[in-house]
Amino acid sequence: MTEGKNLPHSSADVPFRSKELRKQSLIQHTGLVGVIDEGTKTIGFSIYTTPDFKEIAAHRVELCVITPQDGWYEQDPLEMMTSINKCAEEAIKQLPEQGFSASDIVTVGITNQRETTIVWDAVTGKPLYNALLWKDIRTSTTVEQIVAKVQDPNHFRSSTGLPISTYFSALKIRWLRDNVPEVRQAIRERRCKAGTVDSWIVWNLTNGALHITDVTNASRTLLMNLETQAWDPVLLKTFGIREEMLPTIHSCSEVFGKITSERSPLRGMTLSGIMGNQQASLLGQMCVKPGQTKNTYRSGCFLLCNTGVKPVFSRHGLLTTVAYKLGPQAPTIYAIEGAVSVAGHALSWLQNKVRILPDSRDAEKYAEMVPTSGDVYFVPAFTGLYAPYWRQNARGIIIGLTQFTRKNHIVRAALESICFQTRDILECMHQECGYEINKLHADGKLTTNNLLMQLQADTIGMPVFRSQLMDSTAFGAAMCAAQADGVNLCQFEPEKRYYENVHYDTFLATTTDVERKERYGKWKRAVERSLGWVIKQKKTREYTEENYRMLSSLPASIFLISSFAMLVHSLAASGQ
Repeated sequence: MTEGKNLPHSSADVPFRSKELRKQSLIQHTGLVGVIDEGTKTIGFSIYTTPDFKEIAAHRVELCVITPQDGWYEQDPLEMMTSINKCAEEAIKQLPEQGFSASDIVTVGITNQRETTIVWDAVTGKPLYNALLWKDIRTSTTVEQIVAKVQDPNHFRSSTGLPISTYFSALKIRWLRDNVPEVRQAIRERRCKAGTVDSWIVWNLTNGALHITDVTNASRTLLMNLETQAWDPVLLKTFGIREEMLPTIHSCSEVFGKITSERSPLRGMTLSGIMGNQQASLLGQMCVKPGQTKNTYRSGCFLLCNTGVKPVFSRHGLLTTVAYKLGPQAPTIYAIEGAVSVAGHALSWLQNKVRILPDSRDAEKYAEMVPTSGDVYFVPAFTGLYAPYWRQNARGIIIGLTQFTRKNHIVRAALESICFQTRDILECMHQECGYEINKLHADGKLTTNNLLMQLQADTIGMPVFRSQLMDSTAFGAAMCAAQADGVNLCQFEPEKRYYENVHYDTFLATTTDVERKERYGKWKRAVERSLGWVIKQKKTREYTEENYRMLSSLPASIFLISSFAMLVHSLAASGQ
């Protein structure tokens, strides 16, 4: 295996400055920028110096996920705020060791899990229900109702870039309205506010003075028109949502206001940046030119490709989204996005369900014990296949087994499945965006696996640049907040090649075109064999417990009725 080398360049062509200049940059700081990083599983607060963006303090905590039933995922909005305040407090405590204090933090940015939706009481400030997470699928029936109404799940794709799906906030708000009496009453009394997690955080940090969101988060609600970048009246009417409930849409980078909450250690600081987490990662990877693409490797994968100032509408089911807008007068930059639903989750499955892998973190060690996967292919379609296949009737398969197959081959095939699924999406992106994609930026927890990164380069036939930040989300949000007009801690000018902390490990392809074509062809054949596995049965009468209780009670009922009739008859006869 060819391991990635720490080369003196990056895929964004950002050379490193000399040691003397680095030393000088550490002395000439213009101020600090803090970042609230609210993810699905963790919440963190990081503090960066500027203009070199070196992380000097950070604290993170786990966030509980509540699962009332299968497919339902919730979080406590109050726990989110408590955790944010705790993280900020602990990170600030680390500053004196670095020669700084809280007063050196000039501004704060926010990056958050997208689509996750919260509704709250504008009078009390209390949540009316738990946050519904982006992956929550309780809105499936609501989706069916809306699709039946408009006749096509892609009916709004030309205006929003999105299909009608359980993923997006509009469906979650509609479900809350239809199923939670407290929400319905608050809407009637015009005291219900709704928004994505960034809106909830800002509302709390400003004591309800600001109800705002940014274009990246708004573009994931299925309520914003991509062209006007405003709430669309047709969409609001379709989903039955009042505009007064929703936040005002802003750019990602501008002075929004001051933090005024007495509960927050950040009180008195400026808020100047908001970005959805995957868009922040795209910016943090310095993917600022059309065609530049990043992939975040976690339990699933999120690929975003910068498409420039014009939105590209996919024919293969990729999502069209806002990448960033760095100021009210700045151009809006768009991206297309594809997701791999099962990436690291496949390794967890091998560990927890089939017990092939003792620890998913040891996947690299086990996979390296064999030189190839032995022609074994693993299609992890546990809940169907997404872009570009969009086949919910697919199911997972492991194919190509022989008497010589060992568990190591299956572990290696699982790693290769992540790479093949990534290639599937990259092929679509290349066809649709019209730009050459000649390298892939990588970040996320799974990228610590060197073998996975090398397999990825070998599968796609192009260099993979792994960010040494591992997760560039907070870094992207820090740049976004620091460069806002009125803050001016730095100027975002990537063409001047200034950002010294953008370090990459580079993995180069070691396979030939013929080898890649043959292996990818076999992957496609394996995918074909996974399709159509779930066959819908014809609808028959469903016998519920109630049906059976009713049926089982019939003999007793007949006996009682006949007995009563005989009694009446005998009384009538005796009366005569």
